[in-house]
Amino acid sequence: MAIEYREWREGDDLALLEVWGGPETVQAGQFRGTLAPSGNSPWRRCIVAEDVVDGVAIPVAAAVVHEASLHPERLWAYVEVARDHRRAGLGSTLLSMLRHEAAQAPSGVSKLRCKVEPGTPGAAFAEAAGLAPIQRSRLIVVDPAPLKLPVFGDGSESAATDQVEDLATGSVELSDVVGRYYTAVHGWDSPGELSVATVQRLFLDDLSGAHGAIVLRAPKASAFGHGVAASRKGRLEGFAISYAQGIPGADADGSGAASGEPTEVFLGHEPALGTEEALTAVRDLLALIAYQHPVMLELDDAMTALRAAVEPLLESGKAHVQGSETLVVSDPV
Repeated sequence: MAIEYREWREGDDLALLEVWGGPETVQAGQFRGTLAPSGNSPWRRCIVAEDVVDGVAIPVAAAVVHEASLHPERLWAYVEVARDHRRAGLGSTLLSMLRHEAAQAPSGVSKLRCKVEPGTPGAAFAEAAGLAPIQRSRLIVVDPAPLKLPVFGDGSESAATDQVEDLATGSVELSDVVGRYYTAVHGWDSPGELSVATVQRLFLDDLSGAHGAIVLRAPKASAFGHGVAASRKGRLEGFAISYAQGIPGADADGSGAASGEPTEVFLGHEPALGTEEALTAVRDLLALIAYQHPVMLELDDAMTALRAAVEPLLESGKAHVQGSETLVVSDPV
Protein backbone atom coordinates (compact mmCIF):
# COMPACT_ATOMS: atom_id res chain seq x y z
CA MET A 1 0.00 0.00 0.00
CA ALA A 2 1.04 3.56 -0.70
CA ILE A 3 -0.62 5.55 2.05
CA GLU A 4 -0.75 9.32 2.14
CA TYR A 5 -2.15 11.50 4.92
CA ARG A 6 -3.89 14.85 4.62
CA GLU A 7 -6.45 17.07 6.33
CA TRP A 8 -10.16 16.35 6.01
CA ARG A 9 -11.89 17.91 3.02
CA GLU A 10 -15.53 18.45 2.16
CA GLY A 11 -16.93 15.34 0.50
CA ASP A 12 -14.71 12.93 2.44
CA ASP A 13 -17.72 11.72 4.41
CA LEU A 14 -19.41 10.39 1.28
CA ALA A 15 -16.19 8.88 -0.08
CA LEU A 16 -15.48 7.10 3.21
CA LEU A 17 -19.07 5.90 3.56
CA GLU A 18 -18.66 4.01 0.29
CA VAL A 19 -15.57 2.26 1.65
CA TRP A 20 -16.67 1.80 5.25
CA GLY A 21 -20.31 0.87 4.81
CA GLY A 22 -22.60 1.20 7.79
CA PRO A 23 -21.16 1.82 11.28
CA GLU A 24 -20.18 -1.33 13.15
CA THR A 25 -21.35 -0.01 16.52
CA VAL A 26 -23.63 2.69 17.92
CA GLN A 27 -20.53 4.53 19.14
CA ALA A 28 -18.99 4.50 15.66
CA GLY A 29 -22.18 5.99 14.25
CA GLN A 30 -22.05 8.79 16.80
CA PHE A 31 -18.38 9.58 16.28
CA ARG A 32 -18.64 9.64 12.50
CA GLY A 33 -20.66 12.80 13.00
CA THR A 34 -17.59 14.49 14.51
CA LEU A 35 -15.49 14.01 11.37
CA ALA A 36 -15.30 17.49 9.89
CA PRO A 37 -12.76 20.04 8.62
CA SER A 38 -10.13 21.12 11.14
CA GLY A 39 -10.74 24.41 12.91
CA ASN A 40 -9.99 26.44 16.00
CA SER A 41 -13.45 27.45 17.22
CA PRO A 42 -14.09 24.87 18.55
CA TRP A 43 -10.62 23.34 18.26
CA ARG A 44 -10.62 20.23 16.07
CA ARG A 45 -8.07 18.36 13.98
CA CYS A 46 -9.22 15.78 11.44
CA ILE A 47 -6.92 13.62 9.30
CA VAL A 48 -7.67 11.35 6.35
CA ALA A 49 -5.54 8.43 5.13
CA GLU A 50 -5.65 7.69 1.41
CA ASP A 51 -4.58 4.53 -0.38
CA VAL A 52 -2.95 5.60 -3.65
CA VAL A 53 -3.33 3.01 -6.42
CA ASP A 54 -2.07 3.79 -9.94
CA GLY A 55 -2.08 7.45 -9.09
CA VAL A 56 -5.67 7.39 -7.80
CA ALA A 57 -6.12 8.35 -4.14
CA ILE A 58 -8.97 6.63 -2.30
CA PRO A 59 -9.80 7.64 1.31
CA VAL A 60 -9.75 4.53 3.51
CA ALA A 61 -9.36 5.83 7.06
CA ALA A 62 -9.93 8.93 9.14
CA ALA A 63 -9.24 10.22 12.63
CA VAL A 64 -10.38 13.21 14.64
CA VAL A 65 -9.49 14.83 17.96
CA HIS A 66 -11.42 17.76 19.41
CA GLU A 67 -12.05 19.75 22.53
CA ALA A 68 -15.36 19.55 24.38
CA SER A 69 -17.09 22.35 26.26
CA LEU A 70 -18.70 19.70 28.48
CA HIS A 71 -16.17 17.43 30.22
CA PRO A 72 -13.21 19.61 29.23
CA GLU A 73 -10.51 17.66 31.11
CA ARG A 74 -9.97 15.28 28.17
CA LEU A 75 -10.13 15.47 24.38
CA TRP A 76 -12.47 13.26 22.39
CA ALA A 77 -10.66 11.12 19.82
CA TYR A 78 -11.84 8.68 17.18
CA VAL A 79 -10.12 6.52 14.56
CA GLU A 80 -11.79 4.36 11.92
CA VAL A 81 -10.08 2.24 9.26
CA ALA A 82 -11.72 0.35 6.39
CA ARG A 83 -11.99 -3.36 7.16
CA ASP A 84 -9.68 -4.42 4.33
CA HIS A 85 -6.96 -1.99 5.48
CA ARG A 86 -6.82 -2.98 9.13
CA ARG A 87 -3.85 -4.57 10.92
CA ALA A 88 -1.48 -2.69 8.64
CA GLY A 89 -0.54 0.13 11.04
CA LEU A 90 -2.91 2.80 9.70
CA GLY A 91 -4.86 3.11 12.95
CA SER A 92 -1.71 3.35 15.05
CA THR A 93 -0.21 5.95 12.72
CA LEU A 94 -3.37 8.03 12.77
CA LEU A 95 -3.53 7.83 16.57
CA SER A 96 0.09 8.99 16.82
CA MET A 97 -0.77 11.92 14.57
CA LEU A 98 -3.74 12.77 16.78
CA ARG A 99 -1.53 12.72 19.85
CA HIS A 100 0.89 15.09 18.13
CA GLU A 101 -1.99 17.45 17.39
CA ALA A 102 -3.39 17.07 20.92
CA ALA A 103 -0.07 18.18 22.38
CA GLN A 104 -0.69 21.53 20.71
CA ALA A 105 -4.33 22.00 21.79
CA PRO A 106 -4.87 25.58 23.00
CA SER A 107 -6.51 24.37 26.22
CA GLY A 108 -3.33 22.58 27.27
CA VAL A 109 -5.35 19.37 27.61
CA SER A 110 -3.81 16.38 25.85
CA LYS A 111 -5.33 13.26 27.45
CA LEU A 112 -7.60 11.38 25.06
CA ARG A 113 -10.85 9.55 25.61
CA CYS A 114 -13.30 7.64 23.43
CA LYS A 115 -16.37 5.39 23.66
CA VAL A 116 -16.23 1.76 22.58
CA GLU A 117 -18.36 -1.34 22.73
CA PRO A 118 -16.82 -4.25 24.68
CA GLY A 119 -15.53 -7.13 22.59
CA THR A 120 -15.24 -5.17 19.34
CA PRO A 121 -12.16 -4.37 17.21
CA GLY A 122 -12.43 -0.79 18.41
CA ALA A 123 -12.23 -1.88 22.04
CA ALA A 124 -9.22 -4.08 21.28
CA PHE A 125 -7.49 -1.22 19.44
CA ALA A 126 -8.13 1.16 22.35
CA GLU A 127 -6.74 -1.35 24.84
CA ALA A 128 -3.62 -1.90 22.73
CA ALA A 129 -3.19 1.88 22.57
CA GLY A 130 -3.19 2.13 26.36
CA LEU A 131 -6.70 3.50 26.81
CA ALA A 132 -8.41 1.91 29.81
CA PRO A 133 -12.08 1.94 30.88
CA ILE A 134 -13.08 4.70 33.27
CA GLN A 135 -16.85 4.16 33.11
CA ARG A 136 -19.49 1.70 31.91
CA SER A 137 -22.86 2.87 30.61
CA ARG A 138 -25.97 0.83 29.81
CA LEU A 139 -29.41 1.62 28.42
CA ILE A 140 -31.93 -0.09 30.69
CA VAL A 141 -35.58 -0.68 29.77
CA VAL A 142 -37.78 -1.09 32.84
CA ASP A 143 -41.04 -2.97 32.33
CA PRO A 144 -44.37 -1.62 33.63
CA ALA A 145 -45.18 -2.04 37.33
CA PRO A 146 -41.71 -3.24 38.34
CA LEU A 147 -42.00 -1.98 41.91
CA LYS A 148 -44.73 -1.61 44.50
CA LEU A 149 -46.17 1.90 44.48
CA PRO A 150 -44.92 3.96 47.43
CA VAL A 151 -47.17 5.27 50.19
CA PHE A 152 -46.61 8.91 51.11
CA GLY A 153 -47.30 10.24 54.59
CA ASP A 154 -50.65 9.01 55.90
CA GLY A 155 -51.50 7.53 52.51
CA SER A 156 -53.95 10.27 51.63
CA GLU A 157 -54.18 12.02 48.27
CA SER A 158 -53.17 15.31 49.87
CA ALA A 159 -50.03 13.74 51.34
CA ALA A 160 -49.09 12.37 47.93
CA THR A 161 -49.77 15.76 46.32
CA ASP A 162 -47.45 17.42 48.83
CA GLN A 163 -44.58 15.16 47.84
CA VAL A 164 -45.10 14.34 44.13
CA GLU A 165 -45.33 17.29 41.77
CA ASP A 166 -45.30 18.00 38.06
CA LEU A 167 -42.69 20.71 37.74
CA ALA A 168 -42.03 23.00 34.78
CA THR A 169 -38.78 22.14 33.03
CA GLY A 170 -37.88 25.83 33.21
CA SER A 171 -37.76 25.70 37.01
CA VAL A 172 -34.56 27.12 38.48
CA GLU A 173 -34.96 24.78 41.47
CA LEU A 174 -35.04 21.78 39.13
CA SER A 175 -32.10 23.07 37.08
CA ASP A 176 -30.03 23.48 40.23
CA VAL A 177 -30.58 19.91 41.42
CA VAL A 178 -30.11 18.40 37.94
CA GLY A 179 -26.83 20.27 37.47
CA ARG A 180 -25.43 19.29 40.85
CA TYR A 181 -26.50 15.66 40.37
CA TYR A 182 -24.87 15.46 36.94
CA THR A 183 -21.66 16.88 38.37
CA ALA A 184 -21.75 14.51 41.35
CA VAL A 185 -22.09 11.35 39.22
CA HIS A 186 -19.39 12.48 36.78
CA GLY A 187 -16.51 12.90 39.20
CA TRP A 188 -14.62 10.43 36.99
CA ASP A 189 -14.73 12.95 34.10
CA SER A 190 -15.66 16.36 35.45
CA PRO A 191 -18.17 18.35 33.39
CA GLY A 192 -16.70 21.60 34.67
CA GLU A 193 -18.86 24.34 36.13
CA LEU A 194 -22.47 24.06 35.00
CA SER A 195 -24.54 27.23 35.05
CA VAL A 196 -28.34 27.13 35.23
CA ALA A 197 -28.46 28.23 31.59
CA THR A 198 -26.15 25.36 30.57
CA VAL A 199 -28.21 22.81 32.47
CA GLN A 200 -31.34 24.15 30.81
CA ARG A 201 -29.79 23.87 27.36
CA LEU A 202 -28.41 20.37 27.88
CA PHE A 203 -31.26 18.70 29.73
CA LEU A 204 -34.39 20.79 30.06
CA ASP A 205 -35.29 23.03 27.13
CA ASP A 206 -37.27 22.11 24.00
CA LEU A 207 -34.13 21.53 21.93
CA SER A 208 -32.95 18.87 24.40
CA GLY A 209 -36.20 17.02 23.78
CA ALA A 210 -37.35 17.44 27.38
CA HIS A 211 -41.09 16.94 27.58
CA GLY A 212 -41.92 17.15 31.26
CA ALA A 213 -40.65 16.57 34.77
CA ILE A 214 -41.96 14.92 37.92
CA VAL A 215 -40.22 15.61 41.20
CA LEU A 216 -40.34 13.96 44.59
CA ARG A 217 -40.21 16.20 47.64
CA ALA A 218 -39.53 15.51 51.28
CA PRO A 219 -42.52 15.98 53.59
CA LYS A 220 -43.28 19.60 54.46
CA ALA A 221 -41.76 19.09 57.89
CA SER A 222 -38.36 19.16 56.21
CA ALA A 223 -38.96 22.83 55.49
CA PHE A 224 -39.46 23.82 59.12
CA GLY A 225 -36.84 25.74 61.04
CA HIS A 226 -34.97 28.94 60.37
CA GLY A 227 -38.24 30.84 60.42
CA VAL A 228 -39.63 29.13 57.31
CA ALA A 229 -43.40 29.12 57.06
CA ALA A 230 -45.12 25.77 57.52
CA SER A 231 -46.70 26.05 54.08
CA ARG A 232 -43.34 25.88 52.32
CA LYS A 233 -42.80 22.83 50.14
CA GLY A 234 -40.31 20.18 51.21
CA ARG A 235 -36.93 20.07 49.57
CA LEU A 236 -36.64 18.43 46.18
CA GLU A 237 -35.20 14.94 46.70
CA GLY A 238 -35.58 13.30 43.30
CA PHE A 239 -36.46 14.11 39.70
CA ALA A 240 -37.55 12.30 36.55
CA ILE A 241 -37.34 14.16 33.23
CA SER A 242 -39.03 12.58 30.22
CA TYR A 243 -37.92 13.03 26.63
CA ALA A 244 -40.37 12.63 23.79
CA GLN A 245 -37.78 13.31 21.09
CA GLY A 246 -36.40 10.27 19.34
CA ILE A 247 -38.87 7.79 20.86
CA PRO A 248 -40.36 5.72 18.01
CA GLY A 249 -44.13 5.69 18.10
CA ALA A 250 -44.42 7.93 21.15
CA ASP A 251 -47.89 9.33 21.54
CA ALA A 252 -48.69 13.00 22.02
CA ASP A 253 -47.71 13.13 25.68
CA GLY A 254 -44.40 11.37 25.05
CA SER A 255 -45.38 8.30 27.05
CA GLY A 256 -44.92 5.90 24.15
CA ALA A 257 -48.08 4.20 25.32
CA ALA A 258 -49.60 4.01 21.84
CA SER A 259 -46.85 1.73 20.54
CA GLY A 260 -45.53 0.22 23.74
CA GLU A 261 -42.15 1.84 23.13
CA PRO A 262 -40.35 2.97 26.31
CA THR A 263 -40.13 6.62 27.24
CA GLU A 264 -36.59 7.92 27.70
CA VAL A 265 -36.16 9.28 31.23
CA PHE A 266 -33.35 11.01 33.10
CA LEU A 267 -33.77 9.95 36.73
CA GLY A 268 -31.71 11.36 39.58
CA HIS A 269 -31.69 12.72 43.11
CA GLU A 270 -30.48 15.52 45.33
CA PRO A 271 -26.75 14.68 45.67
CA ALA A 272 -26.62 15.71 49.33
CA LEU A 273 -28.92 12.83 50.33
CA GLY A 274 -27.54 9.91 52.28
CA THR A 275 -27.23 6.50 50.65
CA GLU A 276 -30.57 5.12 51.85
CA GLU A 277 -32.42 8.40 51.24
CA ALA A 278 -31.10 8.58 47.69
CA LEU A 279 -32.08 4.97 47.00
CA THR A 280 -35.58 5.55 48.37
CA ALA A 281 -36.04 8.69 46.27
CA VAL A 282 -35.07 7.10 42.94
CA ARG A 283 -36.88 3.82 43.71
CA ASP A 284 -40.12 5.65 44.60
CA LEU A 285 -39.93 7.77 41.46
CA LEU A 286 -39.16 4.73 39.31
CA ALA A 287 -42.20 2.94 40.75
CA LEU A 288 -44.37 5.93 39.83
CA ILE A 289 -43.12 6.63 36.31
CA ALA A 290 -42.98 2.96 35.25
CA TYR A 291 -46.27 1.98 36.85
CA GLN A 292 -48.21 1.79 33.55
CA HIS A 293 -45.66 2.20 30.75
CA PRO A 294 -42.06 1.07 30.15
CA VAL A 295 -39.25 3.57 30.61
CA MET A 296 -35.66 3.63 29.38
CA LEU A 297 -32.83 4.90 31.57
CA GLU A 298 -29.19 5.56 30.79
CA LEU A 299 -27.34 3.98 33.70
CA ASP A 300 -23.68 4.71 34.41
CA ASP A 301 -21.92 2.61 37.03
CA ALA A 302 -21.19 5.86 38.89
CA MET A 303 -24.94 6.34 39.51
CA THR A 304 -24.83 4.25 42.67
CA ALA A 305 -28.38 4.90 43.94
CA LEU A 306 -29.96 4.23 40.56
CA ARG A 307 -27.85 1.09 40.13
CA ALA A 308 -29.04 -0.17 43.52
CA ALA A 309 -32.65 0.36 42.42
CA VAL A 310 -32.31 -1.09 38.92
CA GLU A 311 -29.96 -4.07 39.26
CA PRO A 312 -32.44 -6.16 41.30
CA LEU A 313 -34.96 -5.56 38.48
CA LEU A 314 -32.41 -6.82 35.94
CA GLU A 315 -31.83 -9.93 38.05
CA SER A 316 -35.57 -10.60 38.38
CA GLY A 317 -36.29 -10.05 34.69
CA LYS A 318 -38.39 -6.92 35.25
CA ALA A 319 -35.82 -4.87 33.32
CA HIS A 320 -33.34 -5.60 30.55
CA VAL A 321 -30.33 -4.04 28.86
CA GLN A 322 -31.15 -2.45 25.51
CA GLY A 323 -28.41 -3.00 22.96
CA SER A 324 -24.79 -3.25 24.03
CA GLU A 325 -22.84 -1.70 26.86
CA THR A 326 -20.68 1.36 26.26
CA LEU A 327 -17.27 1.82 27.81
CA VAL A 328 -15.65 5.23 28.11
CA VAL A 329 -11.92 4.59 27.73
CA SER A 330 -9.18 7.09 28.51
CA ASP A 331 -5.47 7.69 28.71
CA PRO A 332 -4.13 7.10 32.24
CA VAL A 333 -4.43 10.05 34.60
